Amino acid sequence: MRAASLAFALLAVVATGCAAGQDGQPQAGDTRFVAGDGKMTIFEAADRKPAPAIEGPTLDGGTASLKALQGKVVVLNFWASWCNPCRAEAPILKDVAAKTKASGVEFLGIDFKDSKAEALAFEKSEQPGYPSLFDQPGRLALAFQGTIPPAAIPSTLIIDEQGRIAARALGAVKYTDLMNAVTKVRDE
Repeated sequence: MRAASLAFALLAVVATGCAAGQDGQPQAGDTRFVAGDGKMTIFEAADRKPAPAIEGPTLDGGTASLKALQGKVVVLNFWASWCNPCRAEAPILKDVAAKTKASGVEFLGIDFKDSKAEALAFEKSEQPGYPSLFDQPGRLALAFQGTIPPAAIPSTLIIDEQGRIAARALGAVKYTDLMNAVTKVRDE
């Protein structure tokens, strides 16, 4: 049954392309994919759930993990080369990553349900300045089940210094919203 649910959720993502347009913010534990509006939701410290221990190969041939970034604020961005809103938000992510790196904020992409060749072409054209895990089967997204799931492509999660999910945006992020959320979580 779980495999059928996963297959249905992944099919829904591919069929709809990616997130756009609705206000729906799923609750913790909801693993269905929904359309998103890019609105950043920041969670109160007492309500934050621990991020799962994710790790894997990066598109550039290395490896990355949340554990290696422990003690830092981490921005996780779930994206795919086939997703137009992902392309639209790429310059925003690149700029915020560059402007916050010196203050200890790390960015990590998670390329979801994509071909490696297309993902590499996307990275070559966008030059994000941070690594992306290659998650073709979608296992890393599933690791967030029971926490605050990504639930849209693109999705952005901000992990606080204690390794908890501090904020989430479903859909393409807006520059000011992302910068304000990263700064708020970093300065806690």
